[in-house]
Amino acid sequence: MRTGRLRSVHPVLWAGWAALATGAVLCVIGWYGISGERYAERQLPYLASCTVPGAALIVAGAVLLTQGRNALAATRVEELYGLLVTAGSADSEESGPATAALPLAVSGDLLMVPGGTLWHRADCPLVAGKVEAVPVDTKLITSGELGPCPICEPTGDTD
Repeated sequence: MRTGRLRSVHPVLWAGWAALATGAVLCVIGWYGISGERYAERQLPYLASCTVPGAALIVAGAVLLTQGRNALAATRVEELYGLLVTAGSADSEESGPATAALPLAVSGDLLMVPGGTLWHRADCPLVAGKVEAVPVDTKLITSGELGPCPICEPTGDTD
């Protein structure tokens, strides 16, 4: 299960490796040119045309590789999440197609994890069975400090 984003990451990685290789070649050419010249005024053209751009390409290649690997890791996490959602929907299809449109959690009790940023229904898979989950303080919801969970989609009715 490959996504379009995963395919777009590979060109970034290839561009990073190409920039690193090109930068290394330019630095070697610049070093070779500088080492053959005795006077500093004759070394400056090699420094300006090869060594400085080569070093810039090495830095750019390192940045591209880092960005590409981060995007690759994010894509893999998204794939895993997609697999989890697919597995969850396969479980709900066993009980019938009418229940597939229902939310994962239907409890009216709202919980939160101290230090968290979301509030959940009590039977949400993200807080179910967690002993540290506590009832939600409505002041936190109204102040906007807590947001609703995107998995169980709780409503703000805490009466």
